[in-house]
Amino acid sequence: MPSPTPATTYTTIPISGTDVIFRSFQNLSSFLSLLRPWPEFISNAASFNRPDSLSLAATRIRINSKYFLINYSLIITACTALSVIGNPRALLAFGLVFTLWLVLYFFREDPMVVWGHHVHDHLVTASLVFLTGIAIWNIGFVSNFLIGIGVGLLISIIHGAFRDTQGVYLDETDAASEGLISPRDFNFSS
Repeated sequence: MPSPTPATTYTTIPISGTDVIFRSFQNLSSFLSLLRPWPEFISNAASFNRPDSLSLAATRIRINSKYFLINYSLIITACTALSVIGNPRALLAFGLVFTLWLVLYFFREDPMVVWGHHVHDHLVTASLVFLTGIAIWNIGFVSNFLIGIGVGLLISIIHGAFRDTQGVYLDETDAASEGLISPRDFNFSS
């Protein structure tokens, strides 16, 4: 009977904190490059109409939320920032916490290493949630903050429900099924 082979262990190469931040900002830049042009987002009056049913509205919201994800994210962020703009301390705290979330959570690819020790992702997430809660509680603008998020979500949902999805193609399969491109245009052989 052959002896079992030991399991292979893979490790990551630790990188410095400045490299983590630099790569996070590169990822942020590539993420923002997915922004749909604002004229396409607003489009013309012909691309907005009332949905015939709730299921059509839900379908439009689902498709538009995928297609205009970055635009909706920026609208929600702007509404939240505007809701606390009357208090510079609150705006500074919002900007700092938002930046920390982007750099340390959303756009980080590599494991976090602090003083030569690997920091687990759960600890990073828990720390960011705790820091966000403390920041919101200390600035005393919880209601304004929630109102800003609510207004941004409402604007996004209304736009998603009323913007017609004709001409919105999430991938090549959608475009081919609508006749925009021909399947023979793709050459999959290498």
